[in-house]
Amino acid sequence: MKFNARQLISRFQDIVGSDYFLTDPADTVCYSFDASGYEKAPWAVVLPENTEQVSRILGICSSNQIPVIPRGAGSGTTGASVPVSNSLVLCLTRMKTIKSINRVELSCVAEPGVITGRLQKKVEERGLFYPPDPASLSFCTIGGNVNTCAGGARAVKYGVTRDYVRSLEVVLADGSVIRAGASTAKGVVGYDLRHLFVGAEGTLGIVTEITLKLLPLPEAVGTLAATFPSSLQAIESVTCLFRSGILPRCAEFLDGPSLKCISELLPFDVGPADQAFLLVEVDGPSGSVASQLEKVKKCLGQNRGASLFVPEGQADTSMLWNARRKLSPAIKKLGFQRKISEDICVPRAALTKMLAFLQELDKNTPITILSFGHAGDGNLHVNLLFNEEELESEGQVKEIIKRIMERTVELGGTISGEHGIGIAKSPFLSLELKPRTIELQRQIKRVFDPCNILNPSKIF
Repeated sequence: MKFNARQLISRFQDIVGSDYFLTDPADTVCYSFDASGYEKAPWAVVLPENTEQVSRILGICSSNQIPVIPRGAGSGTTGASVPVSNSLVLCLTRMKTIKSINRVELSCVAEPGVITGRLQKKVEERGLFYPPDPASLSFCTIGGNVNTCAGGARAVKYGVTRDYVRSLEVVLADGSVIRAGASTAKGVVGYDLRHLFVGAEGTLGIVTEITLKLLPLPEAVGTLAATFPSSLQAIESVTCLFRSGILPRCAEFLDGPSLKCISELLPFDVGPADQAFLLVEVDGPSGSVASQLEKVKKCLGQNRGASLFVPEGQADTSMLWNARRKLSPAIKKLGFQRKISEDICVPRAALTKMLAFLQELDKNTPITILSFGHAGDGNLHVNLLFNEEELESEGQVKEIIKRIMERTVELGGTISGEHGIGIAKSPFLSLELKPRTIELQRQIKRVFDPCNILNPSKIF
């Protein structure tokens, strides 16, 4: 430890109060991990309630070379919010105010600790719409979404978090405060620093206020589900949608094993011949949704053995989405010792090749692979399930993950569609990015954080 902890504790307590500066391991242990499986105990945890406090905290950390690990709800799957040795976790969950919702400007201003689902409900009460909808929306935070550039099921039509960030208030490593972007619908003044911070996983600065673009709430939404005898048929149906001129707001895919995990939660029976599942939604003016759904039915129903389910009301629709969002925790109930979730994205035209590759890995290794995700934009969540005593070697899992990443890049895809890099994917960065590109990113990091105190050991 390079700093004198005892001397600094009182300074941090003066800023946030003794109740919000934690050093007892019994209090800090829940901040030592996220959903990735990585874990490391921090030196301490601080919970500020405003930008001024964050600025003062970073000023102290910069002067004393204290590593700072920004954190929201800890729902990330790559280890981006896992501490390093002798680090201070900066948890932003107390900063949870929705400061404004503006119907004229189609925007809102929120602090980073606002729960994503809560923000969506609040803007919808005003007839507005915030589209990004990660599966963890009931507990993940807007700040975490910004730091990972979260997407979700609706990204196929509406885009990801990056597409809705108008401006950011950011505290830099030395404690200074800047604003990146503009609150207006347009703004081209100098470099677009705003998009440097989105997806940077807190390595360049601490986001303390977010101005988001909103849309008018769609008049109507139509939902349709279907099961198929094979994953290939399901993906062919997705391809048909786009060929037919339909841009769905969601096109969710589950392979056979994933479908079986949630079969009891669905509003229809799943049979042994059902080996894939699609959940498709369209939206728009009330008069257009019915015609869109007819085209969806035609695309999904043209496959032999396909079985369509049309919700009879909101209760059925809610059951479908509840089942989809409970898939990840349902997988954990299968009883495997370990679950590793990878997040890849390939062109839609390459989905069948990617799934075939994953199925071969499942057949020929002691690792069970379940795949599901956002087929509409080619984003698959690949879950590797295994018991350690069944592995052929200690490095077998890492080697299989590397093969998945290599195949993804070969097919013109990216090793992360929406989860980020963190710790888990940093070994594979060079598969996708050339050395000069990586070095440019390192140089950007050094400009913003010359002492490397902001979330060190992440991404690179």
